[in-house]
Order: sequence, then structure tokens, then C-alpha cells
Amino acid sequence: MKPQVTVVDYGLGNIHSVVKALVRVGGEVFLTSEPEEIPRAERLILPGVGAFADGARGLASRQLVEPVLAYIQTGRPFLGICVGMQLLLSESEEFGRHPGLGVIPGRVTEIPRSPGLKVPQIGWNRIFPPAGRGWEGGPLSDLEPGVMLYFVHSFTAQPVREEDRLADADYGGHRISAAVHRDNVWGCQFHPEKSGEAGLQLLRRFLCA
Repeated sequence: MKPQVTVVDYGLGNIHSVVKALVRVGGEVFLTSEPEEIPRAERLILPGVGAFADGARGLASRQLVEPVLAYIQTGRPFLGICVGMQLLLSESEEFGRHPGLGVIPGRVTEIPRSPGLKVPQIGWNRIFPPAGRGWEGGPLSDLEPGVMLYFVHSFTAQPVREEDRLADADYGGHRISAAVHRDNVWGCQFHPEKSGEAGLQLLRRFLCA
């Protein structure tokens, strides 16, 4: 029997690339924008490409905020990808101040500008566990420190609690939150569906959660 995973469609891009990657690694995928489908999910993924405010509005307009939060409270596995990860935080400074889901205290801020540094970050970058920590037991557990993954973003999550950081990347000397984690919730700023075998391995491991 294939592992089941539900992907939330709330109006942002890249949904179908995520679905295709999950099918490729053996998942039985359900794509939904219906609030009543969320509580039945065995695993839930919130993907997304675009602006934080558009994502927040998309969730609210489809009455998905409360079902997503209620699902997280069940302890079942949850993964946010790119904007889906950023929405886990308390708020974003992208084009004004916008509230997030508040699952992980913190805010989303613009990558600092510096001479010669292109923002957004578009392309491959290495990720590492924060100093003195590892990432055993979660979706990143099969990946080696320093693995290359694919990023497309101008803003980065800044969790309040250091222990909510799961992986970091360096971009032009700036610390980037590559992944976050709290309890049954994981988030990755990079795109596993665009990150080759390493990204597929992350999704494969998530399907085992």
C-alpha cells in the first residue's frame, strides 16, 4: 500500500511539480483546496511559490487556516515548502507586515543587500545543521551536511528560538534558514522537488514519517 499524502492547493504556484515529485517517490497524492479534506490527511504538505501575503490570503479565502492548524495539533507529519515554510512563522515583512500561522515564533525578513550580491537567491546552495546539532530522525536524516539543494527566494525565516532551526545556508555571508522544525512540523526554504535525487530522498523520507 502506498503512503498517502495530501497537498494543499491554496492558489500559489509550483503545486503540480510537488505532486509529480511525490508520485515519483511512491506516494499516493491527494491535491485539495477543500477544508473538510484536511482532517483526513495522513501527511500534509503546504507548498508554494510567490508572495507571503498572497499565500496568507489564499489560505484565509479558502477557509483553510483553522483546518491546517487543527491538523498540526494532531501530531501527524506536516511539511511546508518555500512560502509554505515561511507561512509557519508569526509574520512577514514582505511588502508590509502580514501575519502568518504562528506555529513557529519568528518573522520573515528580506535577505540583506550587499554589493555584488544578487537578491533573490536563485540556484544551488549547500545546507548544514546549526552548530553542535544534527538532523537525525526527520526528512533530512538521509542527507549529508553540505548537500546541494535548489533555492528561489528573496526573504528568509528568522525563528525566535534557535532550536527551531533545522538547517542553515550561507548566502553572501548572510545566515539563511534553509529548514525549520518543531515537533511534527518541518519546513524547507529550498525546493526538494527541484533538487534532484537529494530532494527526492527528502520527500521519500517524509512519506515514511
